[in-house]
Amino acid sequence: MGKKRYPSDLSELEWLVLLPLIPAPKTGGRPRSVDIREVINAIFYVLRCGIPWRYLPKDFPNWKTVYHYFRIWRKEGVWEKMNAILRQEVRIQVGREATPSAGVVDSQSVKTTEKGGFAVMMGERR
Repeated sequence: MGKKRYPSDLSELEWLVLLPLIPAPKTGGRPRSVDIREVINAIFYVLRCGIPWRYLPKDFPNWKTVYHYFRIWRKEGVWEKMNAILRQEVRIQVGREATPSAGVVDSQSVKTTEKGGFAVMMGERR
């Protein structure tokens, strides 16, 4: 593949990293006829731009095909598996353990109301 058309397109190096993580075509069915790299580029384009699937530019595969792969891979846990493997590889590259040994939950991350319970709610208007 030559020059990237969109900023969300995979570079050659990114493609080589992701390629082994992409599920093989199912056996027994019709052979895969779509360029899977273009499908992933289209998925990344939709996710990065926040557009509806139907608004995919015409130089990508059909939006229904792209959404089909996104949906199936989501249901099968492919995205989570890719994320876990890539996270482990990055942690190892920077000299850390493959998996974190602890996690932090910050109670300030989710703000709640400053008022407390029913006692401070507004009364009924008459």
